[in-house]
Amino acid sequence: GFVFDSDGHIVTNQHVVEGASTVEVAFSSGFKAYGTVVGSDSDADIAVIKVDAPAEELRPLTIGDSDTLQVGQTVVAIGNPFGLSGTMTLGIVSGLGRTQRSSVAASGGFFSTADIIQTDAAINPGNSGGPLFNLNGEVIGVNQSIRTENVDAATGNAVNSGVAFAISINLVKRVAPVLIRDGKFEYPYLGISSNSDLGLDEVEALGLPQFTGAYVVGVVDGGPADQAGIRAGTSPTNIPGLNAGGDLIVALDGNPVITFDDLLSYLITSKSPGDTITLTV
Repeated sequence: GFVFDSDGHIVTNQHVVEGASTVEVAFSSGFKAYGTVVGSDSDADIAVIKVDAPAEELRPLTIGDSDTLQVGQTVVAIGNPFGLSGTMTLGIVSGLGRTQRSSVAASGGFFSTADIIQTDAAINPGNSGGPLFNLNGEVIGVNQSIRTENVDAATGNAVNSGVAFAISINLVKRVAPVLIRDGKFEYPYLGISSNSDLGLDEVEALGLPQFTGAYVVGVVDGGPADQAGIRAGTSPTNIPGLNAGGDLIVALDGNPVITFDDLLSYLITSKSPGDTITLTV
């Protein structure tokens, strides 16, 4: 984790502190103290710890702006891989605006968390919750997870494959203050499921006028999208399980939607429950 403010709040991953109410916090100076988990969010995988520590130990990191990141930009990850404290690794931003499945929705589908940074900086078990920096020393993400097909037979730990993920700091900037205040964070919700990056055969089968956008394949009954009149496909096509006639969302509040990931990233980082948005379909 890392010091978020001078009040003693520390940001880490929810999965790091899952099941705990009190944790031990070790500072790089050697000082140690018990901390209390004041709030956590399993969807964004963010938690906040409050620790009582001398002022000289509480040096908040400089928070950056993850919206300014570009693919290819150099980043630095800090963490404790395999218990090796204060380890620094170097890489680049490999991708932006990634999404991951998070929790099960009431309708039986899945919520997705968005605005995730992909990096090839070496991240391993123990890096979770550590900061991801740009070369100005600004935190632009929170190291979270890796994707790999390889598992260490001796330990059962996943092995770094060069595909790692960090939660964008702009999402953290929205979630962490609310966790500090309320202990939980409520996400904006449209109530749709979508297919992104459709293949040419699917675009042709659906009769879509363009290749980009978020095609609506499901709408939750009574949800915000349903109340607004957003439609899912109902007419069978020559592709099993793919129905034509659904809306193709091409912009959200005037911002182009190239893929469903774009829609989710804008929604989660820019909107709150109760806000009104305009969809272009």
